[in-house]
Amino acid sequence: MFTDHSTAYVVVTLVGAVMAGFSAASVLLRAEWTVKPLADYGVPRSWWPWLGGAKAAGAAGLLAGLFVPVVGVLAAIGLILYFLGAAATVLRARWFAHVPFPLVYAAPVVASLVLAF
Repeated sequence: MFTDHSTAYVVVTLVGAVMAGFSAASVLLRAEWTVKPLADYGVPRSWWPWLGGAKAAGAAGLLAGLFVPVVGVLAAIGLILYFLGAAATVLRARWFAHVPFPLVYAAPVVASLVLAF
């Protein structure tokens, strides 16, 4: 079914895709626990659909990468950059206690990228 991947790679990639997909849905469906902090950080509402769409595309790309590896690598790089940008946004807003949240979402994506090689 999958190209020649280890079980660890497949599991970590699936976890990363589910987490990114959940995060995307939280923004797109305007879940209070997600959009209130975005507003507090100063992220314009007009950006929210784009941010959710970027995470959804990244999640889909991770899944596609199980079949077309280069797509997964590119999706992982994109998601890593996205979550680093999210951490920078939280730092800029001086909500230091919230910095771990984007990093937790980035962790399985980083692991997926590492395991891809």
